[in-house]
Amino acid sequence: MNPQGERWTTDQVLALAPDEASRRAGGKLATPGPWSETGADESAVWGQCKGSGKKPYQTVVDLNGPAFTCSCPSRKFPCKHALGLLLLWAGGGREVAAGEPAQWVGEWLAGRREREGRSAGAAAGGGAPARAPADPEAARRRAERRMQRIGAGATELEQRLEDLLQSGLASAGRADGALSLSGAGGGGSWDETAARMVDAQAPGLASRVRELGSAAASGPDWPARLLEECALLHLLDQGFLGIERLPAPLAATVRSRVGLTTEAADLLTGPEATTVRDRWLVLAQQDSDDGKLITRRVFLRGERTGRMALHLAFGASNRPLDLALPPGVALDADLAYYPGARPLRVALGERHAPVVPGPVPAGCGVDAALAAYGDALRDDPWLDAWPVVLSEVTPVPGPDGGSWQLADADGESALPLDPRCLGRTSLWQLAAISGGAPITVFGECGHRGFLPLTVWDPAPVSL
Repeated sequence: MNPQGERWTTDQVLALAPDEASRRAGGKLATPGPWSETGADESAVWGQCKGSGKKPYQTVVDLNGPAFTCSCPSRKFPCKHALGLLLLWAGGGREVAAGEPAQWVGEWLAGRREREGRSAGAAAGGGAPARAPADPEAARRRAERRMQRIGAGATELEQRLEDLLQSGLASAGRADGALSLSGAGGGGSWDETAARMVDAQAPGLASRVRELGSAAASGPDWPARLLEECALLHLLDQGFLGIERLPAPLAATVRSRVGLTTEAADLLTGPEATTVRDRWLVLAQQDSDDGKLITRRVFLRGERTGRMALHLAFGASNRPLDLALPPGVALDADLAYYPGARPLRVALGERHAPVVPGPVPAGCGVDAALAAYGDALRDDPWLDAWPVVLSEVTPVPGPDGGSWQLADADGESALPLDPRCLGRTSLWQLAAISGGAPITVFGECGHRGFLPLTVWDPAPVSL
């Protein structure tokens, strides 16, 4: 619930689930049968769920985070009990009625508020610092050593690229990607070359090398893709090796692309900290899991500024991440943008009010979306895509019969859907929601096409 007395939608709740199995399990618990002592107020939902043991599981959801706690042993976050409770509450029935929280609920919420207050005080300078002050001279020496190591890695990579192009792309064109950049000391696999960049403390360069490996095994068009990736990697190498000659915003982009990051605390409280306060509409939340690390991407857009923002959170598999925001909610908060020629990534600062349901976002047409990506690409040539909201577009089959595209209402402009959508349920979900009528959809517009992430029906539906 929220100050306006509105409840979340089912799709907003399901967007918080860590995986499909959790969605199904939570759906089975979205009935009154296993629940007792349920209740809600403007900031929290709580209840006790009967489990396999004698004592029911105590579940609380803080809607201001949202944040979750449950006495069950599940390592998933949120667990099926929290999802089931939220789904029951979102249904709008009397099973989760307004009321005063029980003692165990109030104690957990009070603890959270106290911790939030300490964090806010530290960030504002009114409490203990979040970390011990670093030795500036030692930090400078560490930074210099890392820059030297990355420079050595970039120089080595340039030599390997030169050897590859001199010997011809065919030398790297085995379907399994086994052949690789060969240097003066001999060849090696793509993974070996990427590992050398990791050793050079340049994870961004390592990621680009892995893209080379993917390009070399990408199908019949692999020579074109490989050449494109070689060009982008060469451009990044040269940008870093000549970074002192670049304009400050572009230099910041190059640093981030090779893997040099800025601490979020420095963005929010450092001597040059600048935050943007707005009412930010959550456009999408997307999780990816490589088996070791969960990456959560939350896309937002400012109501007043119109600026796009991307919040990244990382955590070990089945462990809680620091931010969970379902699409369609809005939060009044301060965001600090990471430096760059085209800033997008942000750190979340002070939140001034609980999240509330937001409106259906205004969007643009296909031509404007392409122009937005082009403008962003001009500032950051390594950019794969740019977030945009499309309005009044209709999903239709492509002219070749094997692809799909989003067409403007007048039918004069169309944007192909990213091939990664083909064969996925999200494509058919998008087409079903549209039913041949124009829709509002958010996603990423890039060189592969448009990757839809959320569609409004009129409530937001994650794809």
